[in-house]
Amino acid sequence: MAVTATQESFKQLWSEWETLLAQCPGQRVFQTPTWHHLWWKEAGSDAELRLTAFREGSKLVGIAPLMAKNGSLSFLGDTDLWDYHDFVVAPGRDSEFFPTLFEAIEPLPWKEFTLTSVPDNSLCLAYLPDLAKTRGYSYEQTQEGVAPGLALPSTWDEYLARLSKKDRHELRRKLRRLQSQADFRWYAVDPAALEGALPDFFALMRLGRPEKAAFLTPERESFFRRMAEKLTASGFFKLFLMEVSGVRVAGALCFDYGATRFLYNSGYNPAYYHLSVGLLLNALSLCQAIEEGKAYFDFLRGDEPYKYDLGAKDVNLYRLVIRR
Repeated sequence: MAVTATQESFKQLWSEWETLLAQCPGQRVFQTPTWHHLWWKEAGSDAELRLTAFREGSKLVGIAPLMAKNGSLSFLGDTDLWDYHDFVVAPGRDSEFFPTLFEAIEPLPWKEFTLTSVPDNSLCLAYLPDLAKTRGYSYEQTQEGVAPGLALPSTWDEYLARLSKKDRHELRRKLRRLQSQADFRWYAVDPAALEGALPDFFALMRLGRPEKAAFLTPERESFFRRMAEKLTASGFFKLFLMEVSGVRVAGALCFDYGATRFLYNSGYNPAYYHLSVGLLLNALSLCQAIEEGKAYFDFLRGDEPYKYDLGAKDVNLYRLVIRR
């Protein structure tokens, strides 16, 4: 039976989307219907939703979450709040999905089909160049950035052994210095206390780096609050805080999805820089991920040095542009 494409709503697709995504290897929280729907409700008012379902009969085998705007067709979302974009395709159905995708979008009035934040293991990179060229379109692929991460071993000692001698020594030294503070503690915020903890986390984000202060506009802060609410309800949201002498000095906002912990954002008080509180809270959340049996720790977009100090390796992100 042939695979066909139809426009459907979030409500129609939601449950099947979650079921299909759970079957896909390397699934990411950014591919969930929760994330897509939240962004669309918060920021999608000036675009046309093109949520395309690919079915074999009634069976869902793929989803293309797209939007149209100003003559361009693209993934639903942006690069400010999304670290990855990709299609959701049932294992083994990619050879049917991608040709059907082109058949579905060809009648639409777009000049450019732009796909951002595509990771280097995406099937888009295997299929789209040839499919575009055989239809007479131009294809352009450029590196957009990196999203460092690392496969997690089964123990903390094994993790430390994988670090370079210098990085291992520095991490141990900094942990000893922090742990010598009798009034030091770190913890995951209880969901019931989240609303009261978020203002402190936002303050730490703004304190940590000027670019984060500029990034955290009132609109983005609103998105973060709604995202915390929705992902906490789904069981994906984690907010870690560190205190010294009862003062919250560092925060790390993470998502646990599938076998991966994603470090989405963080911040710290520069007055406590001598204790490396920002780096160490990230390291401790990584340690907890190992203890909980996670398989991967994803530092997400950006090449900040601390990620490599903690052993991360780059995953390349690409921008793909197909033009008529």
